[in-house]
Amino acid sequence: MERQELVLTIEKALSEVLERPVSGLTEETALFDELQLTSLAVLGMLMSVEEATGISVDPEGLDIDDLRTLGSFADYVEAAIRKEEIHKGEIHKEEGTS
Repeated sequence: MERQELVLTIEKALSEVLERPVSGLTEETALFDELQLTSLAVLGMLMSVEEATGISVDPEGLDIDDLRTLGSFADYVEAAIRKEEIHKGEIHKEEGTS
């Protein structure tokens, strides 16, 4: 998933949980300060992003810095996508050698 596509996916998730259009955000947009996200909204955003990207996020494993800005959250999601791809690749490799 390209970075811009990921940012648009996050914007869409934010629009859903905030129940208002959210677009044109920059990577520096502060999720809590500028968008007034609540903890409930964060959970909704995580679920929406998980569904759109195929990753699994453990909310307990998130650090507040991962949610400080749209860019820091996008970095977190990109890392989770790479981790998921590596994990899937290892499973396929194991299945091929059995």
